[in-house]
Amino acid sequence: MGRKVLFITTDQQRYDTLGCNGGQLSRTPVVDRLAAEGIRYERAVPQSVVCMPSRSTMLTGQHPRTHGVWMNGVPLPVDAPSVAAVLHDAGYRTAIVGKPHFEPFIDPFGRFAENQMARLGVPTVEDRWHDGRLGPHRGFDHLELATHGPTGQLHYARWIAEHHPEAAGGFYPVLDDEFEVNSAGGGHTGAPQVKDNPIPRDWYHTDWVADRAIAWLDSLDPDDDWFCWVSFPDPHHPWDPPAGELHRVDWRDVPLPHGYPESRAEREAILDAKPRHWRQWYDGTLVSNYEAPARWVPATLTADQVREVNARNAVEVELIDEAIGRVLAATAARGWADDLDVIVTTDHGELQGDFGLLFKGPYHVDGLMRLPLVWRPAPSAGVAPAVVTRPVGLVDLAPTFCAAAGLEPTPWMEGRSLPVDDGDADRRGFERVLTEWDSELFGVGVHLRTITRDGWVCTLYRPGTVHDGTEGELYELGDDPLQQVNRWDDPACAAIRRDLVDDLEQSLRPRTGGHRPIEAPV
Repeated sequence: MGRKVLFITTDQQRYDTLGCNGGQLSRTPVVDRLAAEGIRYERAVPQSVVCMPSRSTMLTGQHPRTHGVWMNGVPLPVDAPSVAAVLHDAGYRTAIVGKPHFEPFIDPFGRFAENQMARLGVPTVEDRWHDGRLGPHRGFDHLELATHGPTGQLHYARWIAEHHPEAAGGFYPVLDDEFEVNSAGGGHTGAPQVKDNPIPRDWYHTDWVADRAIAWLDSLDPDDDWFCWVSFPDPHHPWDPPAGELHRVDWRDVPLPHGYPESRAEREAILDAKPRHWRQWYDGTLVSNYEAPARWVPATLTADQVREVNARNAVEVELIDEAIGRVLAATAARGWADDLDVIVTTDHGELQGDFGLLFKGPYHVDGLMRLPLVWRPAPSAGVAPAVVTRPVGLVDLAPTFCAAAGLEPTPWMEGRSLPVDDGDADRRGFERVLTEWDSELFGVGVHLRTITRDGWVCTLYRPGTVHDGTEGELYELGDDPLQQVNRWDDPACAAIRRDLVDDLEQSLRPRTGGHRPIEAPV
């Protein structure tokens, strides 16, 4: 049989939050060590910059236009292809612990399977499910699920309610009294979606996810082959880590990010050179993403608020790194260290002050599209440490899991096993990565198609309610790493723009399965 696989994801984490990627706010020695021992990817790109489509790509190895989850609120069908099922059928024990988000979270009537599980207890092969089937679910033998707080129907929420109900009120309330995304500010600066959370660290969801993953690993036999997806909900907003940990990073000492022009006039000039929805969101006249508070106006964001958000984000990243260290220690204690592949990444990034903006949306720039990705192959595999500069995608994860298990990727997987160095990437044709955004919310339709290739990022805008199909973005990453100079209309770039747009159009796969409906906001 193949090697054991520990797949670790965070939610909404920037590339530059890791020390191995040049980050200086968070101390991340555990992931930095994995990067030094394994392969660090300089240009890992998601196929969508929003949660549900990106996570569905991780599970299926397919682009959003194939698996059909084209925006948040569109559930992945329960019978969709799953790499976990492939591994399970090959004899692997399989588990997911933490945030799944293959189905909507806002589900008051419990329509979706993943929200019903906590009511029924942790499912196993022997458990009978709500619809009479026997498990497993999506190929996972074991599921213990969490999101960003104690609301909803997932296992972490039930655990808080049963064991620590006094802690529930300490989290930031994501929805306000009118069932809209909360825009209330907190902390020292009044930054949106910030709150001092009095919860003890060991009751917080980061440590809970690590605890439950370790418990599952401890239940396995020493000779079991296993695939464990450990999915931390942080550092996604709201930024409400345990208040007792805030001393780690003093927001007053946090430098402003390079992508945040301090001059309002400079910020607005940069935004005005981009397609019109950038400035419209900044001014508060358009919202195209449900998770961004509809009543919050980005132009009101202050420099100190950016500092405080980045400080709290850094605290959350440090807590995750330490939790990963505990999970790795548990695998080593079981004698699995030499035969274990570890992959660490996230689903998409966070603007975190870039261009004077927070959160995420239809903005295909590095804050959202350049992801941390580290693969430490098992030491027994004999793979030399390397840094890969060629672009890779999250669509390549499922085939990589198969390779670690000694299996061929299935025909429905659309990626390839990750390259182990740049030479391997060149030999196997890693040249381009595609990213899409589709959203239809509040009567606003925005549709982006992006290709990352040869040091360029080129985004084509399909017609919608905001754009007429003529707008776009074109950035040369070497000269403009902050993507502040849009060269879409630059005559000197006309040839490369035509080449990239033609390549993008030819590389997009046809849509399959029809246009699935939105069934919940998020």
